[in-house]
Amino acid sequence: MSAPAARAPGKLSFVVWVLAAGTFLMGTTEFVIAGILPDIAPDLGASVSHAGLLITAFAVGMIVGGPTMALATLRLPQRLTLVLALTVFAAGHVIAALTSSFTIVLAARFVAALAAGAFWAVGFVIATTTAGPANATRAVSVMMGGLTLANVVGVPAGSLAGHVTGWRGLFWALAALAALAAAVIGRFLPRTQQRPQVSVGDEIRALRQGRLWLALAAAVLIMGGVLAVYTYITPLLTDRAGIPAGAVPLVLIAFGSGALGGTAIGGRFGDRRPMVTTIPAAAATALILLALIPLSTSPAGAVALIFLMALAGFTINPVVTALTVRFAGNAPTLASALTTSAYNTGIAAGSALAGQALASSLGVTGPTLVGAVLAGLTLLPLIALAVTTRRATTRTVAHCTPDRTAPAARTTTDTAPARS
Repeated sequence: MSAPAARAPGKLSFVVWVLAAGTFLMGTTEFVIAGILPDIAPDLGASVSHAGLLITAFAVGMIVGGPTMALATLRLPQRLTLVLALTVFAAGHVIAALTSSFTIVLAARFVAALAAGAFWAVGFVIATTTAGPANATRAVSVMMGGLTLANVVGVPAGSLAGHVTGWRGLFWALAALAALAAAVIGRFLPRTQQRPQVSVGDEIRALRQGRLWLALAAAVLIMGGVLAVYTYITPLLTDRAGIPAGAVPLVLIAFGSGALGGTAIGGRFGDRRPMVTTIPAAAATALILLALIPLSTSPAGAVALIFLMALAGFTINPVVTALTVRFAGNAPTLASALTTSAYNTGIAAGSALAGQALASSLGVTGPTLVGAVLAGLTLLPLIALAVTTRRATTRTVAHCTPDRTAPAARTTTDTAPARS
């Protein structure tokens, strides 16, 4: 581990960028369906509302499949696991493109999500291991940046391609890109990169870490808060801010740009000061969303606050992901998979609560209030994590500080929080 640790800040292995391209593909696949549902539904003999289950099936597959596939592939070499995941992902899209059965397409989406969960779980572990402790959070931010970029570029481009070539043509393209990604990963991921000899029991025992569950709780809450607003952002912009429906995609680009910037900020500062980075970001997200309620009547104010919400909210994601992998120690694969499940759980829960609030007397500001509450609640696990980390550091220093080595103890105190 000494070599990765010594890697200069900002210089990441090419493998990390290849993994980021894979997450870009996965993210595009997950979210592009929303833009082509009106094309898919009649072709499969389903209503648009019923075809929406294709989105739900993928989310459920990610929630359940990540941990399941992480354990199922635990004894396989990492490179083989990623290649198999991308191959299954491609096969799912080929099957969906060839059938006229809605049920088969639904099942194919679920299987593709299982493969995506396996890719994310192993990919995060490879990225952090390759980057080393000094750049672990930055590596995670680059991978997550691929997902964010999918929302900014991949989803609009995919929706356009789906309208031009038909949804089946889009699925064929996604299958081809997945096959290409499998070939590139098979070529560039080092053969020597093998998994440690870790059993299923070791992976499960690693989940006893209380700090790990605090990081996962923060992931659920912050993603739920931001996505509660994002899911129902269109009625807020059109009905309250008075922005024309045709201009909404431009606002979504502003959201995506903020998310990309926040992910980069979290990756840049999260390794040295994770708690100093995440706690102010969570507080800022909650305050920005509270301000959005009265200020969303102004188009300029609404757009600016939505950008800032994404900037602050997405700063937290790469940090808590890297912390989860770190807290799991030598058995990080299942913990990494649970991070993906946590984000998707937050998306599902936040969207559901926001939908209820939208239908209440709160109207279009209801989802924003839900988002503010969830972002504020994110402070609870983050503060608890900061406290438990400080106590653990204090105990370590106290046990390792004889009088004659006082200067060494001071050095430990200075550096330990940077790794917490």
